Amino acid sequence: MRKPVFLVSACVLLLAGAAARAGEAQEPVTAILGAIGPEVHPFTEQFSEVDLRKIEGLEFAVGRLKGRRVVVGLTGVGAVNAAAAATLLIEHFHPAAVIFTGIAGGLNPDLKPGDVVIAEKTVHHDLGTLTPKGLEYRGVRSLLTGDRNPVFFPADPELLKAALAAKERVKLHPIHAIEGERTPRIVTGIVATGGLFVAQPAKREELRKALRADAVEMEGAAVAQICWQSRVPCLVIRCLSDQADGQAREDALVFREAASANAAALVTEIVERLAAAHKAAP
Repeated sequence: MRKPVFLVSACVLLLAGAAARAGEAQEPVTAILGAIGPEVHPFTEQFSEVDLRKIEGLEFAVGRLKGRRVVVGLTGVGAVNAAAAATLLIEHFHPAAVIFTGIAGGLNPDLKPGDVVIAEKTVHHDLGTLTPKGLEYRGVRSLLTGDRNPVFFPADPELLKAALAAKERVKLHPIHAIEGERTPRIVTGIVATGGLFVAQPAKREELRKALRADAVEMEGAAVAQICWQSRVPCLVIRCLSDQADGQAREDALVFREAASANAAALVTEIVERLAAAHKAAP
């Protein structure tokens, strides 16, 4: 007996969709997250075509960047928002790697706005036990495994290797300050995360002394923690928009766009290297 045409057509469409999803799953996906628009717009602006997907109210943009399939998402500001967005992203897109990018305040006195920090490690600067002697840093236990998280989340070795190689090739935007134009630097270091926008020299010095951190922000370690617990490779890239001092708010507004662009430039170069490595793999 002949099957109804609409049933055959439906089956064909289902099979085609399943094949497309299977092909999609075989190609590695690199996820790029940022807290605010200027941090992620440089990537979506490079997409020739974009597939927008809304998950639990959050919008993710899927496209191609330097030959690599990527998904770009906006987390919003703060560790809770960032952790929620990273969880949804990992659950729905199963990325091979997650890169968090954007701006930060400087803790290292040798660094200035426009300089980029490749995070070898990230740390929650406000997580632990507050004692009369000060804050004792301690990681919480993972809900997934029951294991205690480290205080410092290390960057994925392969992503860090790609970042160090990209560092040698990327061209950063010059920074125009009162003292004149300067060429930014790229360094490796420690990025500290907490629920504060640090705009106080005393707090900046406290964090620098306690953690030897080079930059401070509000999302990186939260994303690194979710990735650590989910066993997803992660790397945090931050470009300084200010120096976490009394001028921080004003400087952040002045340098936000340039700092976001410099962080994005390095991330784009990293993605290109990941794409090349995938093509070269047997």
